[in-house]
This record gives sequence, C-alpha cells and structure tokens, in this order.
Amino acid sequence: MHAATVRLLGRLSSFVAALVAASALHAQPADGVPQTQLPRTTLTVGMHRIDAQVAQTPQQREIGLMFRREMPQHEGMLFIFEQPGVQCFWMRNTLLPLTAAFVADDGTIVNLADMQPLSTASHCSAAPVRYVLEMHQGWFDKKRIKAGARLSGVPFSSR
Repeated sequence: MHAATVRLLGRLSSFVAALVAASALHAQPADGVPQTQLPRTTLTVGMHRIDAQVAQTPQQREIGLMFRREMPQHEGMLFIFEQPGVQCFWMRNTLLPLTAAFVADDGTIVNLADMQPLSTASHCSAAPVRYVLEMHQGWFDKKRIKAGARLSGVPFSSR
C-alpha cells in the first residue's frame, strides 16, 4: 500500500473514532452529573400543584432523573413522547425512589408504578400513553391520588 494512502486511512480512522466519542458524550451525561437545564411546566391534580421539568427529546428522556441526589417534594419530571405507546421505565443510575404515573393524552392517570433506586426492573404502562410523570415515591399515596385521577396543565390542554 502506498505511504500516502496509509496516512490518509490513519487520519480517517482517527476522525471516525473522534466522531464516535463525541456522539457518545452527547448520548449520556458525564458520570454523576444530572441534567438540570430543562423546560418546566406547572401541572395540577385536584388541589395539588406540581412543578415539572419536561423531558421531550430522546436524549432528555434517556437521562431523565439519573444522578439526582435530591429533588423538592412538589417537583417531578414529565416525559413526553411523540406518539402514544406502551412506555416502560427503569431506574439505572437513578438514586431517588420514584413513582411513575403513566398518563393518557387527556391527563388521566392510567396506572402508577413504584420504582426502586438503581434497579433495572422494568415498569410499564398498562395501556398506550404519551406521558409519564415521575414524582418522589409516596407522593401520590400521600395525596390519595390513584389511577383514574386527572392531571391538568398545558401539555394536556393542547391535545
């Protein structure tokens, strides 16, 4: 093989390796670093107000609440998907015990699932949904909110 071709192939493989590394950096946060700059929306359920961070891109949804060590009691994260589907969540790299509310387009909670920190056990919606709201584990129970309750807020009024 000609020396110039070998040098070109070497540079090309270095370039490809750099691209792969850069895309991996964008796909996951640095170990232990939670995502913090997400848009927010206010939701209500009954007389209770929720300040929810909104995860709507694939990358935001993949990272979710990973690596968070704390979160105020009235806050949560609303995951928004493009299409309704059976949504399944796990808690890899998530340090807080959470409850996932799987929510239909009209804001009705389809089902709730308690999820343990650092677990890879899968928790799925009982029907196709577009939204999943994660709150501190026990928040829904303390407020006596069950499947069938209806969330209100901008995401549910635009459907």
